Formats: sequence, structure tokens, C-alpha cells
Amino acid sequence: MKHTRLSSRELNHDVSSAKKAALKGPVVITDRGRPSHVLMTYESYERLTGKRRSLVDALSMPGLSDIDFDTPRANIAGRDVDLS
Repeated sequence: MKHTRLSSRELNHDVSSAKKAALKGPVVITDRGRPSHVLMTYESYERLTGKRRSLVDALSMPGLSDIDFDTPRANIAGRDVDLS
């Protein structure tokens, strides 16, 4: 993964190019020559933090219909109850 390094001053002067660079990988922002912050896309952030998807999102994934998933039908039988 490619990362870009920008000083705080460079970031302040050209935020749009920093955002474009973040599409390719993390952008390390330095303060007085030392790394201080990282700019990344929100999608990358969610992937790093392990955000869980909802069931609806998981089931609507593209290509999911191509997976064969046949489960045996459950046979649930009732039981007699003694109410005496």
C-alpha cells in the first residue's frame, strides 16, 4: 500500500490533493518533521476498526447469490404433554 507524507503546511495549502492521495493509501501528516496524524478514507477507517455490518448489508453483498447453500430441512416433531 502506497502512503504519502505531507507537512501540516502542505496539507493546509492543498487539502484536495491530500484527499486524492488518501484514495490511494494513508497520508501521513507531519508536524515539525515528525508524524502526527494520518488521513485515510472512511472506508479504510471502517475496515481498520472492524465495524460490523448489519444483516441487511451482509445479505445484499454482490455475488452472494452465486454461492450454493443448501441446508437440510429441520424435522421438528411435537411432544405429548401429560397434564394430569
